[in-house]
Amino acid sequence: MGLTRNFILWILLSSLFTAIQLTSSQRNTPPPRSKDADLCNGVFVSYTYLTGTKIKPNDTKNQPYRFESEITVLNNGRDELKSWQVFVKFAHREILVSATNAVLSDGSSLPASVENGTIFAGFPSADLKTAIMTAGDVTQMEARVELVGTQFGVAPPSVPLPKNITLVNDGWSCPKPTQQGSNVLQVCCTPNPNITTSKIGQKFLPRQEGDLTIMYDVTRAYQSSYSAQVTIENHNLLGRLDNWDLSFMWMKDEFLFSTKGAYPSVVDSSDCITGPQAKYYKDLDFSNVMSCARRPHIIDLPLTKYNDTNVGRIPYCCRNGTILPRSMDPEKSKSVFQIEVYKMPPDLNISSITPPQSWQIKGNLNPDYKCGPPLRVSSSQFPDTSGLPSNKSAFASWQVVCNITQPTPPKCCVSFSSYFNDSVIPCKTCACGGCSSDRVARTCSTTSPALPLPYQALLIPFDNRTKLTNAWAVLKNRKVPDPLPCGDNCGVSINWHLATDYRGGWTARVTLFNWGDTDFVDWFTAVELRNAAPGFQKAYSFNGSIIAVNGKNTTVLMEGLPGLNYLLAEKDGKNPSEDFRIPGKQQSVISFTKKLTPGIKVGSKDGFPTKVLFNGQECSLPSVLPTSNSHRKHVSTFLLILTPFLALLFLRI
Repeated sequence: MGLTRNFILWILLSSLFTAIQLTSSQRNTPPPRSKDADLCNGVFVSYTYLTGTKIKPNDTKNQPYRFESEITVLNNGRDELKSWQVFVKFAHREILVSATNAVLSDGSSLPASVENGTIFAGFPSADLKTAIMTAGDVTQMEARVELVGTQFGVAPPSVPLPKNITLVNDGWSCPKPTQQGSNVLQVCCTPNPNITTSKIGQKFLPRQEGDLTIMYDVTRAYQSSYSAQVTIENHNLLGRLDNWDLSFMWMKDEFLFSTKGAYPSVVDSSDCITGPQAKYYKDLDFSNVMSCARRPHIIDLPLTKYNDTNVGRIPYCCRNGTILPRSMDPEKSKSVFQIEVYKMPPDLNISSITPPQSWQIKGNLNPDYKCGPPLRVSSSQFPDTSGLPSNKSAFASWQVVCNITQPTPPKCCVSFSSYFNDSVIPCKTCACGGCSSDRVARTCSTTSPALPLPYQALLIPFDNRTKLTNAWAVLKNRKVPDPLPCGDNCGVSINWHLATDYRGGWTARVTLFNWGDTDFVDWFTAVELRNAAPGFQKAYSFNGSIIAVNGKNTTVLMEGLPGLNYLLAEKDGKNPSEDFRIPGKQQSVISFTKKLTPGIKVGSKDGFPTKVLFNGQECSLPSVLPTSNSHRKHVSTFLLILTPFLALLFLRI
């Protein structure tokens, strides 16, 4: 009996010791809610640093550390907070590895670098009710987001707090956050009376405006599946997409069973066969499933599939992924496709539908678009397919808003030239990137300014310009750096040449060069001339018109004439073994009058653009303008004779 009693006592002591050890190794528990949270009559947002540890590798200068933090969003206001979003300005090169109850609003997948700050959007519960609506039920009023990530340089016990935290929903004002203790940053946001938002009690958010919108409309719903229509619509005057690629992320093991009007870039059901989907849908033929990827990529169908009864027959589909701005063609400013989605347990009921998150869309040499999270909006209306004069509502609708961001680096560049200077100011060195590797830095200079060129060099690929560029520099008594500057690495370049300047008007010549391997159909270029645009008269080989951008009539929009709207890809010369490759080229002279722009200084600055866009993508501009050659009149005849000889001498070297 004594032996049994001692054994039981030993077990209890061991359990107690183990419990103590486990407790001491756990992370710091969240502190009790701040008294300031109870005093806040709006939305209280806090960021609490919980714990941090040193992780491998060991590095005296760039040591990484694991951090665990928590974001709290508490709605103490009178109105429901729909689709909450919180911005966190991280400050220690943070890499976010996981986040509960939220997604990154820009569509990024984890792990993701958030060193420049990021916006968190609520998921799966995006709306926070009020105490009035819930009788004070905090579980419906509050969202808690647990973060795990890596930061650099701040060793415990020091605390790597962010620089800022704020609510970014429309209609709210947030003061500068305050720090509580060493590990809490908090702010109380209140309604802004100067900003009109949705009406109190409105069930869904109003539709938002943006450069590009994506509607996710559920048109049929079943217990284990649903059908949805996806509409991509362009609202930007100068934005566009070519060969668009749309991706999103399923959050609950859904998969794409079929599509119409578009299709996955990779048709593959292997993830279902090795995943839980095949275990549940035991009788489903997965060879017919379009995609089981958690992040499928959807691309448009070619025009030849428009009348295909199996995959086409959808209005606004099948345009090879081209979405034009409304200023060019309203009918081609949107794309539509349909999908059939299969769901997984436990969401097997008609009303349980979770839209995909983390939407991303991109094109070929187009602007970069950053997309927000899907927001539930009022159901879309569609014409009744029976032909009756009535509309049919979608089962449920979500809107994704995407806005253009200027990429770094750009993908196109501009060179300047003028009738009063015999050299071209070329595109900037490394204008479109491609110079970050050590190999490139060893072969050319990434910092030296590009060397002025003779006009003939514009038609020659950069790698073949060296001898001609050097000869021109020697002729013009210019110093040649060693190593030579790197190229611009741009797929498209545009030359703006100031051709004439006379008393009543002036002209310019615009030349587009395509150095890539893709033809551009329905291309356009937009040129901002802040002081000269009102005098625009005509583009002789392009369609040209003045358009208002941000309320200012300072932009000339140019596009190819019917039948000539192709900017062809680069191709081989007639004799590939000897001749250089030839870029696709389009050119036109454009004329201006000075009647509407008195006092304009064409040669010094006003005759050169301040912004140039190609297919909606903003291009890199030279940092200097051409200047007048003081000795131009004395050497012009000599150069006219010598330049052709230079071209013949070096074009085949």
